[in-house]
Amino acid sequence: LAARIHLSSANNATQQRYVHLHNEARRNVGIGIGMTWDKTLEDHAHSYAQKLKVDCIIEHSVSHYGENLAWADYDFTVDHILKMWVDEKQFYDHNSNSCAPNQMGGHFTQVVWRKSVRLGCAKERCNNNHQFIAICNYDPPGNAAGERPF
Repeated sequence: LAARIHLSSANNATQQRYVHLHNEARRNVGIGIGMTWDKTLEDHAHSYAQKLKVDCIIEHSVSHYGENLAWADYDFTVDHILKMWVDEKQFYDHNSNSCAPNQMGGHFTQVVWRKSVRLGCAKERCNNNHQFIAICNYDPPGNAAGERPF
């Protein structure tokens, strides 16, 4: 059974939580430009999540959107998802515009990427019924080589 979070309504609490937590992370690094929800990005995230949930193998899509992926063996909340990504801030060095060796930081930098202003996300229960995946897509995409996120 799929456990899709329906996020298309402008008043949906889950959608609002994604936007709020992204914007909070952005404010914390001095970015005043907030994210807004985008139905096209949500639809893209949902479509790709439908594909990934079959084998529950996490791999990035080939698209022109920025993309963050998350995986867990429990039904994680929006807060858990964003915490995983934003906690990567500790590995990102703004002065050198790089991450610590053998550490991930690209999820964090995509969340706070100044030029990314629209997002859409989806979460699915994998077909094995005990793992979950989440995807957020961003437009314009972030993590451009040689550019700083903020």
